[in-house]
Amino acid sequence: MKLLHPDKRHFVLASFAALALVPLVAGSFGVDLVTKIMIYALFALSLELLVGATGLVCFGQAAFFGIGAYAVVLLSPASEPASLLWLLPVCMGAAALYALAVGALSLRTQGVYFIMVTLAFAQMAYYVVHDTPLGGGTDGIYLTAKPVLGSLIDLDRPLVMYGFTWASLLAVFAFLALLLRSRFGRALAGIKANEQRMRATGFSTYPYKLAAFVISGALAGLAGFLFAVKDGYVNPELLAWHLSGSVLVMIILGGLGHLRGALIGAFAFALLQEFFQSEAIFGRYAKHWHLGLGLTIILSVALLPRGLVDVPAQVRDRLLGRNDGSRGVAGGQERSDDDA
Repeated sequence: MKLLHPDKRHFVLASFAALALVPLVAGSFGVDLVTKIMIYALFALSLELLVGATGLVCFGQAAFFGIGAYAVVLLSPASEPASLLWLLPVCMGAAALYALAVGALSLRTQGVYFIMVTLAFAQMAYYVVHDTPLGGGTDGIYLTAKPVLGSLIDLDRPLVMYGFTWASLLAVFAFLALLLRSRFGRALAGIKANEQRMRATGFSTYPYKLAAFVISGALAGLAGFLFAVKDGYVNPELLAWHLSGSVLVMIILGGLGHLRGALIGAFAFALLQEFFQSEAIFGRYAKHWHLGLGLTIILSVALLPRGLVDVPAQVRDRLLGRNDGSRGVAGGQERSDDDA
């Protein structure tokens, strides 16, 4: 069984190949920027599993991201680098454990109540690191030594960090693609489409949703781990609600229900942010970059309601002289496992 439609498979392979070649053509700034964007793309994939594949709009994803980041700094020895063999699984496990606690309670609610409960738990985690000595308060904490794996992997080297982030993004994308093609992924698609009908057919939907929530939290913790290691510094803003909002915008901008949409959305959002923050282009107006970014996102959502991932189909339909209605209902109800 093919995991991807040929066109989609070619796009994904070309995208990862292009990312692998970036260090050959970009300077230190470009490598650092693309590393950061790949981390955001991984973070977006973690939320896509909940929102796009399961239909659970979580507004507390930053909590798992931040816990993974803080775990790196708090658990790393001050005098020597920690080993990746134990530090990475523990950081992901810490985020997954908090996701288990949050999911076990929040999944008993639905709709806007679910959104508010996940936001409340995220704010609780935020204030723990913001108002207590544990997280260093508003000043944050510095990572004194970045983790290593013997002499093979030293994440203190930018190119090694880039390669490790690229490999992590590829592994997570492949894992989610396989997961969404499995019976578990089909169950999540059924829950998203009609949870009541799933229950009527004998499925207990709660364990499936909780499992998806925990997996999503663990992947967000991986993204947080990479972010903390890249910057060597963490602060409470990594758990703030606006980061959860930003990653939600990424997957909407790229196109809900598509793994590749999460990648496209993360890159589009980050590059637009860099563009509007550029003083070389906007001069003193660059400090008002939020306005330009917001207007661009509004226009994108208005003109491309199915996200940037739908641009090729839009262009094809224009060239063939079709209108949106000729694409039928299926055009607007593509299943989340189309990418898997």
